[in-house]
Amino acid sequence: MPSQPLVVALMGPTAAGKTDLALALAHELGGEIISVDSALVYRGMDLGTAKPSKAEQAQVPHHLIDICDPATAYSAADFCRDARAAIEEIVTRDRVPILVGGTMLYFKALLEGLSAMPASTAEVRAQVEAEACVIGWPALHAQLALVDPISAARLHPNHSARIGRALEVYRMSGVPMSQWQATNSGGLLDQYRWCQLAIAPKERSLLHRRIEARFDAMLAGGLIEEVMQLKARADLHLGLPSMRAVGYRQVWQYLACECDYPQMREAGIAATRQLAKRQFTWLKGWHDLRWVYTQADNGSIVPREEILIKTLQHLALPPI
Repeated sequence: MPSQPLVVALMGPTAAGKTDLALALAHELGGEIISVDSALVYRGMDLGTAKPSKAEQAQVPHHLIDICDPATAYSAADFCRDARAAIEEIVTRDRVPILVGGTMLYFKALLEGLSAMPASTAEVRAQVEAEACVIGWPALHAQLALVDPISAARLHPNHSARIGRALEVYRMSGVPMSQWQATNSGGLLDQYRWCQLAIAPKERSLLHRRIEARFDAMLAGGLIEEVMQLKARADLHLGLPSMRAVGYRQVWQYLACECDYPQMREAGIAATRQLAKRQFTWLKGWHDLRWVYTQADNGSIVPREEILIKTLQHLALPPI
């Protein structure tokens, strides 16, 4: 019986170096990259998402980047549909799918499957967002804790997108999201030979410095101008998932004169650190995960070549 096709899942916190390693892996394995990022799907959102450059995208085929407009919502179900199709196409060409990103919910949904929980409606979503404008997301998080304590315990009180979705599910069905998720089905975990990797430095302080430097580079590179163009569109607002993305929300608020430049910068860096913290929380409990550290025990930075060698060694190991 022929072995199952290899699929690589490369995860990790934001600013950890996933893009560089993914490109190196794609060259070594004859692979194609599938983005697992809820912001990279949107056109016109390049700088704030750290989207691979046109030159990087030209090196190897990339999938699920720039596939929808920021005015539209893109769900985990949409991702699973599109990622499944991309994986099948890549495998058919005898190439290796390399899924890369930090949207851990997308990885979980693809590997383990989605439940049949109801889709939200514009009316219910608008109701939740209107309440958030009045009482704030922490108060809605407290409401969620009363009806779905399991989901609430997993979420930061300011994680607006996921708090909103959990409340929408409960209000539409009367059933907590955590209960729906317990009935997941249709995942791809058993259909391919998966190698699940996570890249990160060993010290969180190093990642924090990388996050700060990268956000400053985004600002210097034109992030404010990018958000100005988006804000000029009449169909975009902070209630949309795209505009709630880390960095975009903070710059939007700066352009709306809700804060000054230093406050915007600090808020953007802080929000990115919070995102990294949530990603680490997901990764701590991830099953069958192999870590690739970009920092040696003595604190020095591991050269790119050594990171690639270590990653290839993981790929050569038998399944966990």
